[in-house]
Amino acid sequence: MVDHVIDLRSDTVTRPTPGMLAAMGAARVGDDVWGDDPTVAQLQDTVAQRAGKEAALFLPSGTQSNLTALMAHCERGDEYLVGQHAHCYKYEGGGAAVLGSIVPQPIENEADGSLPLAKLAEAIKAHGPGMGAHFARTRLLALENTFNGQVVPAGYLREATDFAHGRGLTTHLDGARVCNAAVAQGIPLAQACAPFDTVSICFSKGLGAPVGSALAGSKALLARARRFRKMFGGGMRQAGIIAAGALFALRNHRGRLAEDHANAKALAEGISRCKGFEVTPSEVETNMVRFRLPGVPAEEMAQRLQSRGVLVRPPDRLTMRAVTNLMVSAEDIRLAVKAIATVTEG
Repeated sequence: MVDHVIDLRSDTVTRPTPGMLAAMGAARVGDDVWGDDPTVAQLQDTVAQRAGKEAALFLPSGTQSNLTALMAHCERGDEYLVGQHAHCYKYEGGGAAVLGSIVPQPIENEADGSLPLAKLAEAIKAHGPGMGAHFARTRLLALENTFNGQVVPAGYLREATDFAHGRGLTTHLDGARVCNAAVAQGIPLAQACAPFDTVSICFSKGLGAPVGSALAGSKALLARARRFRKMFGGGMRQAGIIAAGALFALRNHRGRLAEDHANAKALAEGISRCKGFEVTPSEVETNMVRFRLPGVPAEEMAQRLQSRGVLVRPPDRLTMRAVTNLMVSAEDIRLAVKAIATVTEG
């Protein structure tokens, strides 16, 4: 039996710190469906200010935040352009199509997560009289700014959003780990969010809160989003209790994300010294490491590592994914590398 478990499955597995629990326990609350929860209001104001947007809306999850944004931007029968491997297309249950009657138009991602502008241009549908009646109306470009642990280049994001706006589209950033991206780039959060009309910011990933995301954007779009949040069952009553955890994380855990990035880099470099493993340390820019051991299925390797006290998650049949987080120390990384080095022993 393993005495100490190192959980690298995701940065969603963290537990509230003592300071966060104290803040949650002392939170002033109201009824957020009525809009009078003071802690939720404080969180939303703080997010809007830091993201450089007019307003923000607190939601239970990143999936709901993205879906709410898509529906705020699009009408039924509209289309959004999105990466083939983007979370809001591939990993959110098809909600845009099922619940919003919005058509996704996936574009194959480049290795760095970008979507080639030429392919975006080809995908935009003509609409209006004549043949335009045959097509879904292209309305939105949805992008991410971290992709498999890499930071999508800021220059590309600016170029892509300028392109979209020039073609009459609005833009949304699934910024699940936008704080990681901003810290890795050494820029303010507002600068990372600036090119986009709306941004979804997750508190329960790198920031380490137990639950919640926020959608930031214009007051007009957020008014539409609030109605959809209610429609999806995301209107919560004394939500200040969990909003306090998110607010604490935003104020106290953003700066320490650099520690997670350093730990991820150390993990990748350690794995690169383990015989037989394939990993590219230069691709590790935030808190995510992808690696593989040729000839060993990922599920089998995950089981071997679990028996050694290291939890990882295989995103596909051959690849392992390890995500550093608030609960993982530099010493844990050293121990994880030691365990990984023995995995070939079966």
